[in-house]
Amino acid sequence: MDAHIKKVYVPMTETGFYILLCLRTPNHGYGIVQTVKELTDSEIILSPGTMYGSLSKMEKDGLITFVREEDKRKIYQITELGEEVLNLELRRIKRLYQNAKEMTK
Repeated sequence: MDAHIKKVYVPMTETGFYILLCLRTPNHGYGIVQTVKELTDSEIILSPGTMYGSLSKMEKDGLITFVREEDKRKIYQITELGEEVLNLELRRIKRLYQNAKEMTK
């Protein structure tokens, strides 16, 4: 992973995190919005502008890839680089959680 990708994506925004998490299974923008809404009990609702801007940037940076088109919807999936970035973020979140648990005993 090059330094630019790490600098831009770690730590991740919630939007970036949920997009990569959701794209472990191929999906389209609206499907991601719906999944995130369900996962977060409607606490996070991604706007179309945010969603499609993020998808475009992530595709350009090689974190996700276009798979196919279905009913005029572009289907994307996470790449190996995207998995690497997501795993870095997951480790960071786990460390934060562990540190918080230790400090609040």
